[in-house]
Amino acid sequence: QLQLVESGGGLVQPGGSLTLSCTASGFTLHYYAIGWFRQAPGKEREGVLCRSTSGGNTNYADSVKGRFTISEDNAKNTVYLQMNSLKPEDTAVYYCAARVSKYYYCSGYVLEETDYWGQGTQVTVSS
Repeated sequence: QLQLVESGGGLVQPGGSLTLSCTASGFTLHYYAIGWFRQAPGKEREGVLCRSTSGGNTNYADSVKGRFTISEDNAKNTVYLQMNSLKPEDTAVYYCAARVSKYYYCSGYVLEETDYWGQGTQVTVSS
């Protein structure tokens, strides 16, 4: 079964850090384009970052640039979203997504035409 599973969400104080994980089963995540998205209460889902296939370039939304970083552990078939200097406005359900394409290049920070989605993990930034 092909799926993505996120984990690592939780409650953190402003200025704190959190690392989200996105683990794939049934396919090798490294070879696919990856996107992270988030959806805050009452708002539309928005893109956070887009990473090109095979660990290529990554583009970040301006709102998270310099604070969020994607990394990966190929042995675990997992990508991570390291989130630092968190703000209350970062509160949202975070989703990872993958696009089945051997040669997808992220020209922006939103992954287009996704094929797989994780179930989401809640991140709450509050004192």
